[in-house]
Amino acid sequence: MVKFLNTTGVSYHLEELIKRTSDRLILISPYLQFHKRIKDHIQNLNIQKRDIRIVYRESKLQLEESNWLESQVGVRTSICPTLHSKCYINENEAIVTSMNLYSFSQQNNDEMGILVRKEDDPDLYKDIYTEATRLLTISEEIRVSVTKVEKKPSEPKIEIESSLNERVKDYSKTSLKTTKELSEITGLSSRKINECLSDNKLMYKKEEDWIATKKGIELGGISKAGQYGKFIVWPEELAKEIK
Repeated sequence: MVKFLNTTGVSYHLEELIKRTSDRLILISPYLQFHKRIKDHIQNLNIQKRDIRIVYRESKLQLEESNWLESQVGVRTSICPTLHSKCYINENEAIVTSMNLYSFSQQNNDEMGILVRKEDDPDLYKDIYTEATRLLTISEEIRVSVTKVEKKPSEPKIEIESSLNERVKDYSKTSLKTTKELSEITGLSSRKINECLSDNKLMYKKEEDWIATKKGIELGGISKAGQYGKFIVWPEELAKEIK
């Protein structure tokens, strides 16, 4: 019998599925950011010489994730550039869901999925397993390498004048600029502009999209959709307040 899962259910049964693996574990998720408990379970399976396969889409992992995966010598990782599916499966059960294997998704998003047990519905389980192994076949197996980042001298934090909220009132007559355009106006890099806006809690990154916070929207931030995901345009006056 197929079981419907909400966000909490997906998180719980995913952890249980990983813990109960006795032979082979396949984790398919476009984005990776492992929760500590998930890392502990995978590491424990790796010590027991279980067959662990991870398929994901983005080759650019955060340093912490790259270093951890590199330390798990028995875990085999593959890149699938067209991957959008999220599926987690062992020899007895499978979860097909909207949730990435990503801490932010588990803690903040509204997700859903289904749990299929092999003994309850062997045909459906077989179909899921067949598709999972197909994705393994078409993916390019890679070896994650550790990257050492040299410590840099601390840079002064860029702040935004609080008075901007009082002075910019009529956004309909305000020229809107992308972070790249704000970068050209201020002479700061786009990376520093993004850091500034994030540090001042005007926006945050969700997977590949930039999302405006309530404070950012109040300051005139407007969401747009582009070729590489969602981004935000800001009132040009914001450039004058970045110091």
